[in-house]
Amino acid sequence: MNNFNKLPIAIIGAGPIGLAAAAHLSQKGQPFIIFEAGNQIAANIRSWEHVAMFSPWKYNIDSASSEILSRYDWTKPDRNNIPTGRELIEQYLIPLSETDEIKPHIRLNSKVISISRKRINKIKNYGRETAPFVLHVQSEGYSVVAAYARAVIDASGTWQNPTPMGSAGLPVSGELEYKDHIHYGIPDILGTHSDRYLTKNVAVIGSGHSAINALLELADLKKQSPTMKLFWILRKSNVSDAYGGLDNDELPGRGRVGQRVKELVEDRQVEVLTPFFVDAISKAENRIIITGESNKGVEQVVVDEIIVATGLKPDLEMLRELRISLDTIVESPVNLAPLIDPNIHSCGSVEPHGEAELSHPEKDFYIVGMKSYGRAPTFLLATGFEQVRSVVAALTGDWKAAKEVQLELPETGVCGVPKAID
Repeated sequence: MNNFNKLPIAIIGAGPIGLAAAAHLSQKGQPFIIFEAGNQIAANIRSWEHVAMFSPWKYNIDSASSEILSRYDWTKPDRNNIPTGRELIEQYLIPLSETDEIKPHIRLNSKVISISRKRINKIKNYGRETAPFVLHVQSEGYSVVAAYARAVIDASGTWQNPTPMGSAGLPVSGELEYKDHIHYGIPDILGTHSDRYLTKNVAVIGSGHSAINALLELADLKKQSPTMKLFWILRKSNVSDAYGGLDNDELPGRGRVGQRVKELVEDRQVEVLTPFFVDAISKAENRIIITGESNKGVEQVVVDEIIVATGLKPDLEMLRELRISLDTIVESPVNLAPLIDPNIHSCGSVEPHGEAELSHPEKDFYIVGMKSYGRAPTFLLATGFEQVRSVVAALTGDWKAAKEVQLELPETGVCGVPKAID
């Protein structure tokens, strides 16, 4: 048992929530190790680093992380400014990852591919709770090594697991075959990806703010090439449902984004197809044909490129040998699901929650951060910071602190970069 307690706590993912978990563990004097699949920290954020968040800095910095950084020559960003993903990385996450408290414990190019208990599979009961976790970790050279831990915090996120364009949650016919013409998420349209979209006809599929951000950047690119045609494909019955609160939005930044895309639609800079359900894509004379069904019947749209922003979902494959309990719809921990159901809640209406809502039948295993929300699009960084504070308190025996969950937000709540849901 003494050797068991000396094992580190394994953290999967070196993004803002994984690094926050590390900061809280460091404060508690607990050994930990961080496995990051990418070759740099915050690999997921780097794919949307050109995008501005909706929430200002005061909701994007974890308290324990801030305390560690205060020991170094770190300039804390203006709490009221709104960062881009790149600024979040450069002004906060990189300085944190370079501290003596965190840096020695990060393992880059280390993808966790499976987790179990040492010599105990999913079926076996006896000795389960006192057996170390064993993580199979794949390195850059494809070799797999076993690492042992007394607890596991999965903060691997969902950004690398986008939902296909099909309304059933499955790829449509031709989607895999013509994947070279499809980008999932928010491409850097005005930067590194500009040549891919300049002069092209582009369809954006999705109704969330990821889709809207892509449309706004495409509209800016269209100023250089007025012949570009932009199509916005949604499953919603009415495009106005995607605009958000506009002038009355809870967050002025988010409201401005909604207002801008509304103006694009009204000025006919963007052609809207809604409700439109994509059934197939095909290719003819180097053009992509999107075939789907609308109120008018079967329709086709001819484009050069497609941007899919229809949401994200958790990758659960590495957890198959663990006893986890997930909601059958949202795919979040069962006790968390009612608090984040996207049919009821927005970012601002999610209640504070912690260890109690995140626990699983597998003792000392927790999914935190965006992945804990499963398919729900209501996650925000401030919520994730409170999650890991509570989880770390529980793992270090401070059950009183673990149960006292709090979340200081403005009355209307805040959001980070949201996932899209139709």
